[in-house]
Amino acid sequence: MIVAERKPFEEIYECVKRHRKVLLLGCGTCVTVCMAGGEKEVNVLANQLALAARDRGDDVEVMEHTITRQCDDEFFDEATMKKVAEVDAVVSMGCGVGVQFCAAKFGDTAIYPGLNTKFYGATLEQGVWAERCAGCGECVLGDFGGVCPVARCSKSLLNGPCGGSADGKCEVDPENVDCAWQLIYDRMERLGRLEELEENRPMKDWSTNRDGGPRTVTREDVKL
Repeated sequence: MIVAERKPFEEIYECVKRHRKVLLLGCGTCVTVCMAGGEKEVNVLANQLALAARDRGDDVEVMEHTITRQCDDEFFDEATMKKVAEVDAVVSMGCGVGVQFCAAKFGDTAIYPGLNTKFYGATLEQGVWAERCAGCGECVLGDFGGVCPVARCSKSLLNGPCGGSADGKCEVDPENVDCAWQLIYDRMERLGRLEELEENRPMKDWSTNRDGGPRTVTREDVKL
């Protein structure tokens, strides 16, 4: 899932105070799971903004609304469209994709991000999320036992460890960061595939995934 965290309150308030009526638009998928931009978080922020506006003498009315997903047109129903039409600005509590989708959809309305999008991650425990995918566009997980060297190695090395790890930990943060290549080695050993790591892999050609502007994926078999 996409992991995000709420922007500092003052940064959000500086945007909100420019307007008389603002809608906080929550997203019910990824950012709800990581407890950053779901219905509950929208309600908390709305109350904080309303109290701050009252205390500071700013004439700002804050409305709340949450939809299932901000990156898909089908979830912007009539009720949502009506709420957006009633306000001067929207604070999107979705990821960066949701913010841009809203900006494109509501061209005459100011759209502000309420979150900082961090990475594609997994839940390690309650309240803890960790990066697991860099969205590189050319997945190599099958070659490394299901452990991604691009996202999990601090140097994104594809041909073995750098020599800076000790006791299975990365020199970048020996207390908290596992050496991805130790994880890869242990996993491949368990699978009986260690000899595959002897293959020299070419450097990743990032130009195939980034040159030419934003990437798209098209499925002709499902297009209307």
